[in-house]
Amino acid sequence: MSTQTGEDFYQSEDDLDEDEATQYIIEQSLIQYRKLKGLNPSDLKPSEDPDEIFKAIKEGDEGALNRLVVQPETLSRVDERGWIPLHEAAVQENKIILELIFSGADVLCESETGTILFEAAASGNPDIISLLLDHRADPNLPLYSGHLPIHRVAYHGHRLALEHLIPVTKLHAVKESGMSPLHSAAAGGHAHCVEILLKAGYDPNFMLHPRLRRSYDDERRSALFFAVSNNDLQCSRLLLEAGAMVNQDPVNCLQVALRHGHYELINILLKFGANVNYYSRVNTTHFPSALQYALKDEVMLRMILNHGYDVKRCFDCPYGDNSHDYAPWTTSIIKDMVFCEVITVSWLKHLSAQVVRIMLDYTDHVSFCPKLKDTLQEQKQWPEICHVQRNARNLKHLCRLRIREHLSRLRLRAPAFLNFLPLPPRLKDYLRYKEYDVYSRGSMVNPE
Repeated sequence: MSTQTGEDFYQSEDDLDEDEATQYIIEQSLIQYRKLKGLNPSDLKPSEDPDEIFKAIKEGDEGALNRLVVQPETLSRVDERGWIPLHEAAVQENKIILELIFSGADVLCESETGTILFEAAASGNPDIISLLLDHRADPNLPLYSGHLPIHRVAYHGHRLALEHLIPVTKLHAVKESGMSPLHSAAAGGHAHCVEILLKAGYDPNFMLHPRLRRSYDDERRSALFFAVSNNDLQCSRLLLEAGAMVNQDPVNCLQVALRHGHYELINILLKFGANVNYYSRVNTTHFPSALQYALKDEVMLRMILNHGYDVKRCFDCPYGDNSHDYAPWTTSIIKDMVFCEVITVSWLKHLSAQVVRIMLDYTDHVSFCPKLKDTLQEQKQWPEICHVQRNARNLKHLCRLRIREHLSRLRLRAPAFLNFLPLPPRLKDYLRYKEYDVYSRGSMVNPE
């Protein structure tokens, strides 16, 4: 499944030389400027030496600028990018240069649609941001795409600039933009910005507007999904601890973490209630999809089984004791694929007995269809599997299964729930399958 990355999401605003979107934004700001000044398009044609003032700005030549800014037509010059001098001054690191340009164009920011402030946001210079705001640059005017300066600052991780923009960015402007700055900070992988925004009261469950979700194949919604997609444990933890809901995206965040094989990320998602029994939209299976990513890894397999994975569903073969009446599973997608078809393909069959043996720790007696049984009989674990199947399970194990059944999978998905039950600690650990918690044992032996 291909998805658009956080960087791709902002690429249209970052490529100043080639991007049509940025060119469009600049043109709109120039149109507004012309209206305010009462200028005709011919008045804004590049001069014979259009680079003169731009060169002075880039070089920080205050003497040349003092001479040039007194000429009104100089401030309306347009370079090959479509920029006017104020655009160039805003992206420099020199506050004095920007003040000189403002001295001759003190109302230019009022004519603007936010473009200059947005361009300055990329460099994140807090002095430049502050000066633009002092000259009435509006942080609540969006680009045509809906983005605000605060989104760009958060994406690039500019902490001080973000602190300048948070108090002046209005909530209604953020809502109308269709995305939260938390999405931007998570997409950029900047945990410090995520933390600042959460402390400022931004909602970790603000979901992308549908018009923005369409930009992604996975139709992602949450800031948490951006963080998990980036394999970013720190941002994910901050969002989860702030109350981010873990099962809100069309593609489950847990599925993404399982694909990454990131144990810590998987563990924290499970801790906050990730649904181990989700179903994939792409590869439809009769059994919950999480198992597909854990077949080769006992740590991940035990993690999802400990958190209430529906083992019984895997052995629910619609063919029963009859032979399967269609061709073996191939790489093509087959609707509602059953477990026995998946686990018996040539490149997975060597794992089948080990996976089944582990799964038997989480269930009572199950039945094997002929297809699965034929494959299991070829594996070295078959005698042990037969021993488990032929002998009655002990009462303690059956009681655990029964209690977990009554707790329901929803509660098993939130391990903190068990902490509030009036039960002895040893019993709680038993209900959590603590003896099979391979991940925790490994973490204690090899802490990172």
